[in-house]
Amino acid sequence: MNVLPKVALVGEPSAGKSTLFNRLVHERKAIVGETRGITRDRLYGKAEWLGRPFILIDTGGITIDNQPFAKQIEAQAEIAANEADVIVFLVDGRRGITPDTQQVTKVLAKVRKRVILCVNKIDDQSLIGDAYSFYPLGFGDPQVISAEQGIGVGELLEAVTSRFPKEEDKALTTEPVEEDKALSFAVIGRPNVGKSSLVNAILGNPRTLVSPIAGTTRDAVDTPFVRDGKKYVAIDTAGLKKRGKIYEAIDKYAALRALSAVQKCAVALCVIQADMELSQQDKNIIGIALEASKPLVIVVNKWDIHDKAETDMDKFKTNLTYLLPFVTYAPVVFVSAKNGQGLDKLFQAMDMVYKQAGTRVPTALLNSVVSDAQQANETPLFHGGRLKIGYAAQVGSYPPTFVLFVNNPDFMHFSYQRYLETTFRNTFHLENVPVKIILRAKKTGGFEL
Repeated sequence: MNVLPKVALVGEPSAGKSTLFNRLVHERKAIVGETRGITRDRLYGKAEWLGRPFILIDTGGITIDNQPFAKQIEAQAEIAANEADVIVFLVDGRRGITPDTQQVTKVLAKVRKRVILCVNKIDDQSLIGDAYSFYPLGFGDPQVISAEQGIGVGELLEAVTSRFPKEEDKALTTEPVEEDKALSFAVIGRPNVGKSSLVNAILGNPRTLVSPIAGTTRDAVDTPFVRDGKKYVAIDTAGLKKRGKIYEAIDKYAALRALSAVQKCAVALCVIQADMELSQQDKNIIGIALEASKPLVIVVNKWDIHDKAETDMDKFKTNLTYLLPFVTYAPVVFVSAKNGQGLDKLFQAMDMVYKQAGTRVPTALLNSVVSDAQQANETPLFHGGRLKIGYAAQVGSYPPTFVLFVNNPDFMHFSYQRYLETTFRNTFHLENVPVKIILRAKKTGGFEL
């Protein structure tokens, strides 16, 4: 899986960022899909234009408590400058250049080559002349649009996608192709749960430490190292150089960073705190790994402040099962980043899920298991028909991905798909990793691929 380009919408309030964001994420003709996690806050979405997928960032969803409004706007622009491959600087064509516009311009001037000036609210030919009043900002010819009416949006997206790296230049992949390939893991979680402390503890005593190399995104650093003869790469999220304390207080921004890290990693380590209740933001970040179908290890940090009785751990796990019913397969490891407690078990869990995620199942065995599963539990009537599975094949690993060729995908009830996932996990020793099932319709005389 390649790391998707990131496009940020930046501008003063009322410029139309949210209107444009909603149009790009929900447009059915050329823009498809939406990323789950923190979408209720409208911070980011997954979009696509003419076959080029990308992550769309709405900086309007980021607010900073106890900061003047102008400072919030400036901070949002800085976040975009640090995060995005392409920045759409949205201005209100009817208001002209305002002090807020000039404030954003100062920040974005440092990354001028990545900025596309976009003049919004030009929904009448008589207003086109107003767009030229923004030339003094120094970002070249503006894209003229009406986000509400959809006018000019296609031309804007052409300009945006033309700035993306060429497909052949994006060589990064998360699917290992060699047996001795390093296991890459990302440490994710909301602010102040101990992510940096955990990374420091992990890298504190490796037998061989390789010098850090720059990651493919601006906010991450990949650190290769060797532990007990095995190769690993720790994907850590570097702090911003300016006003970092302000940014680290933003839960939404933590999820944005988690998105970048999860795209790159083979295994996600989601850190939560033992002394705090699971928050909605914890669930959102775990949801990012879930949607990406990444093997997940839940790391409970600061366990040293608790009684170390096994019963306490069992109670904690039971509570997590209740709070996180869709990732019950993920192993839970209790650690203390402060004193290094539990690191051996953490590496054992990582190695285990990584190995399971790379499992390959012989086609004959897979079809035998599918046949037995159907005989043991008949498919239910759903949407006016009963599902029949004619053939099954594994088409990928990391995660294990299976295609089922069926009479009609619409007949698959979610409970039966869950039953098949559980069957695959129990039969093929995939107990601790996500299992991905894809349905394909059977055609007369063959199968539709």
